Amino acid sequence: MSETPSPSTGRCPFPHAANRTSPATSRCPVSPNAAAFDPFSDGYQQDPPEYVRWAREQEPVFYSPQLGYWVVTRYDDIKAIFRDNLTFSPSIALEKITPTGPEANAVLDSYGYAMNRTLVNEDEPAHMPRRRALMEPFTPEHLKHHEPMVRRLTREYVDRFIDAGRADLVDQMLWEVPLTVALHFLGVPEEDMDLLRKYSIAHTVNTWGRPRPEEQVEVAHAVGNFWRFAGKVLDKMRQNPDGPGWMQYGIRKQKTHPEVVTDSYLHSMMMAGIVAAHETTANATANAMKLLLQHPHAWREICEDPSLIPNAVEECLRHNGSVAAWRRLATKDVQIGGIDVPAGSKLLIVTSSANHDERHFADADLFDIRRDNASDHVTFGYGSHQCMGKNLARMEMQIFLEEFTRRLPHMRLAEQAFTYVPNTSFRGPEHLLVEWDPAQNPERANPALLGAHVAVRIGEPSAHALSRPVVVERVDAVAEGIVRVRLVAPDGGALPRWAAGAHIDVECGDTGISRQYSLCSDPADTGAFEIAVLREMQSRGGSAWVHDTLHAGMRLKIRGPRNHFRLDEEGRRAIFIAGGIGITPVSALARRARELGIDYELHYSGRSRRTMALVDELAQLHGERLHLHVSDEGSRNDFAALYVDEHTRVYACGPARMLEALEACSEAWPEDALRVEHFAATGGKLDPSREQAFEVELKDSGLVLNVGADQTVLDALRRANIDVQSDCEEGLCGSCEVRVLAGEIDHRDVVLTRAERDTQTRMMTCCSRAKSGRLVLEL
Repeated sequence: MSETPSPSTGRCPFPHAANRTSPATSRCPVSPNAAAFDPFSDGYQQDPPEYVRWAREQEPVFYSPQLGYWVVTRYDDIKAIFRDNLTFSPSIALEKITPTGPEANAVLDSYGYAMNRTLVNEDEPAHMPRRRALMEPFTPEHLKHHEPMVRRLTREYVDRFIDAGRADLVDQMLWEVPLTVALHFLGVPEEDMDLLRKYSIAHTVNTWGRPRPEEQVEVAHAVGNFWRFAGKVLDKMRQNPDGPGWMQYGIRKQKTHPEVVTDSYLHSMMMAGIVAAHETTANATANAMKLLLQHPHAWREICEDPSLIPNAVEECLRHNGSVAAWRRLATKDVQIGGIDVPAGSKLLIVTSSANHDERHFADADLFDIRRDNASDHVTFGYGSHQCMGKNLARMEMQIFLEEFTRRLPHMRLAEQAFTYVPNTSFRGPEHLLVEWDPAQNPERANPALLGAHVAVRIGEPSAHALSRPVVVERVDAVAEGIVRVRLVAPDGGALPRWAAGAHIDVECGDTGISRQYSLCSDPADTGAFEIAVLREMQSRGGSAWVHDTLHAGMRLKIRGPRNHFRLDEEGRRAIFIAGGIGITPVSALARRARELGIDYELHYSGRSRRTMALVDELAQLHGERLHLHVSDEGSRNDFAALYVDEHTRVYACGPARMLEALEACSEAWPEDALRVEHFAATGGKLDPSREQAFEVELKDSGLVLNVGADQTVLDALRRANIDVQSDCEEGLCGSCEVRVLAGEIDHRDVVLTRAERDTQTRMMTCCSRAKSGRLVLEL
């Protein structure tokens, strides 16, 4: 590739023109679709993921002659680029994507415009010391102080148009409130709102847009004035460095770290911060409201259940976020998705396309506010350059949605055509017209609504928020002390698909209790979930509530399904072992093995036949493969007699004593033959008096965190503004799993198998700890 011209020239980088004697050798490898790619076209502006669907599916890495960039469209490739900021430099992130003419450049020079490195476009080793020095105000603990102000502003702006019946949410609220919040956060006086909005748009067009030659001078004047404005405000701040605000915080840090927080850096960050802290939030909220109102069912659900709002925000950011793409520079010859990309190549990494990649997000084009991995989106980037202000944006979006759903649940989109400021990277509708009938405003009948609000979750939403309404269709006694419950969707529609071994969490009414129950029906039946629940003699409240309270027609909330007890569908032989109510997940696994034609046997133990559920159904399905072991009939399962070879997997669920006996027998079996589903965690709560502090190094983020004796790794990650999903926080569900690159793990979960633990490559951050002084995590 050494003979190729620079990719940034816009000419094709392939040396195919050197030999035209053969049609095969002279054919340009740039496909017609790649040649036609134009990120300034209306198709890209309206829907970037759809515009590059062809690439995501057929040509995930391609060269664009029009743009002079390599374009990357798949999730794994883009995350790998974010992860390696040495090979893929962020230095061009704020470079003009469209070079301007000499007249516009002269205008910028006349203002002394000297935009330099910021947290967005700075290489190592300079970047991380600055990021560490300036991070603290962005942590969830410090962001809480801004919540009352965001709530007050949001209410005041809605008050202005609540009785009008019609509004342009962008013009009348979604630009000004995030801008005011941004100025407050930065410590900038709240003045010249309209001017700052003009400046901000000009900065976007100047950096990521394609201004026509006749527009370039006007844009340059706006950007130059913006630069001067930022400098004047910074000079005022230096006179009162003890004032509140992130910029004053930076000025104070400059005194102790002058080589890290420099004058030119502060000036550039002042200007970039005003844009970054409000424009993306304004656009993201406008996109979210448009998306939610285009999906009335989802809008209705968050109006009825505000606890869904945090995850709805994540799904909006995934499905239609305000950041369409970022840019990087390849510092050496490298392969991306199997394609050779030469050193010096400029990359447009289409994060909005990654967020619609079916390889990572099942049914990716579906807008699902209960999507359990919505927060895996890369709208905020990833790794050491992930957006520091992500949780400020999340907080604002949650409060906006809460206010709209509480006060204007009858809001709808007005007839309109949506337009966007043409650019490669940042998008949101220029206007968002909505309408409603003021006579139906809920607060007119119930003024107390104005005083209500739900708690904001600052940070990535917990899976606890992903509740789903269901209706009890039937409750049947199926054995002594066991009821089978059939749950259906309230609207009679389909429920999410699930795989054998999955469970759901049932919220037990107003008791505050949540319990996990395995699904025991046919996974092919998307019309219902079925669980079987034993009334436990030592019930902590869950099973007693199910038996005493549930009845047909009752409405419940559930979470899931989730699965950490999966069948190895490539396996040749399986032994299923169930004790008591442990038959629930095992029955689904055995059903699936039967469908796949896997050689299997099913062993089911119980005190007596009258206490064993599903026996007739199991006998009909499995015939001679079913082996019952009934205590009062003198039959017991002899685990030592089981034949387990290297092709056999053993799946077990039941009482702790049974599982302990199996664990003992499994010592003689091939490694990792035994897979177990537990009913409860065994690690217990954290006892600081018995723990040791240790460090975790976050390889991708460039941070080192201390985990105190009274902290879990999950706690430390949250406090450092690092996103990690979680749910049970007992080591049962596996949702907080992370990859471990180095260090010795003290495993305390009940999710990983013995062989998985022995690899020392995965851990559950909610409970497991370090045996050594440091762990290195892939975060």
